[in-house]
This record gives sequence, structure tokens and C-alpha cells, in this order.
Amino acid sequence: MLERLKLEVYEANMALVKHGLVTFTWGNVSGIDRELGLFVIKPSGVDYDKLSANDMVVVNMNGDVVEGKLKPSTDTPTHLRLYKEFQTIGGVCHTHSTYAVAWAQAGRDIPCFGTTHADTFYGSIPCARALSEAEIKDRYEDNTGKAIIEAFANKSPVYVPGVICKSHGPFTWGKDAAQSVYNAVVLEEVAKMSTLTLQINPSAAPASSALQNKHFLRKHGPNAYYGQGNG
Repeated sequence: MLERLKLEVYEANMALVKHGLVTFTWGNVSGIDRELGLFVIKPSGVDYDKLSANDMVVVNMNGDVVEGKLKPSTDTPTHLRLYKEFQTIGGVCHTHSTYAVAWAQAGRDIPCFGTTHADTFYGSIPCARALSEAEIKDRYEDNTGKAIIEAFANKSPVYVPGVICKSHGPFTWGKDAAQSVYNAVVLEEVAKMSTLTLQINPSAAPASSALQNKHFLRKHGPNAYYGQGNG
């Protein structure tokens, strides 16, 4: 079942290792088949060097495992919540990458200080609120997803394909599993750049709206002209 999607999700998970975004088993990627109403996700707590495409777990939109010998990632309810609420996304990635986690632990949105950030994320990357004690105690992973959704009440998940969760870490998404990892790589890089920017100049201001708009919209939207397929 979903053998091609399993391979894509496996390769996306292994890309986390390639790009240095995971330590031990601290990360997971999933991908969804919207027509079938099923998604594929990494199994929980399995070392990356022991993974294979056949280990990927198939889950339905009720959160039930429909195929797989291993337990799915403990973050499965968060992925499920994002798939239900963000209907345009096809892949979700979660890591504990160093700089993104540092911003999450500080409880701060990541400002758009320059064009590297603006090329992928339209404006600041939000930090979702802290969960209450009750939310942590019961249905923690699902409530993490709900807090992310709240953070996007006035933001587009297409134009801002990622978030950091207070005291936790980043979640990113995209049109498929591979793009969700791409966005995770970018998020980590801009988190690092933002950290260094504030170390050099603690009073640094975000880039102008004109510059942010120019760089985002030349790569995204109906008037995009960046690359070989546009303009």
C-alpha cells in the first residue's frame, strides 16, 4: 500500500540526516495521499541508520494505523491536525534543530531581517503559544497542533510554511514531504542568521516591507519570475 509514498517519506526522513537537522531519533517527516485520505509517517524512536521504506507507517485521518508493523511517530496527532486544518499541504516535517529550538525556547517569533528569509517565509516565523498544564497532560500532541493552528489565525500556511512551538521546536510543511524538509532546512538557516544578526547588532530592525515583498513575490504567487519556469 502506498509504496511510492512510503519511499518518498523515507527519503525525506533520510534527508534530515543529510542536512544535519536531527540528532539520534529527534525528528520525523510525513506525506499524505489526499485522494485516499491516508498519510505515511516515520515510526517512533527508530534509529535513522536502521530505517527502510518498508518501516514507514500508514495512518488514516482518524489517526488509526492501517498498515505497518511499528508504532507511528508520537507526533502523529500533530501531523494529523495540520493535514486536517491546512488542506493545501502534502507533507509535514518536525525537527529539534539547534537554532530553531533556541528561538522556540526563548519564545520569540523569528523576524525577517533579510532576503534569505524573505525568499521562503513571508514575514516573521511565528512562535506558537505555550500549552497549559491541562493541554500538556491530556492529548499533548493534538494540542500542539491546535496551538499551531491558532498561530496562523492571521497568516497563510502557504506563504509561511513553518512555525516554532514554545519550548519545543519547529514544524514545517510543503506541497510534499521533500518540500517540508526543504523548508525545515531554510528555517534552521534563517534562525541561525537571525541569532548572529542580533549578536552583532542587538537593535537590528527587520528588512523593509518593500524588500520583503520583492523577494517573496518574485518567487511565489501569480507574478513570480524567479527560475526557469516563470516569467
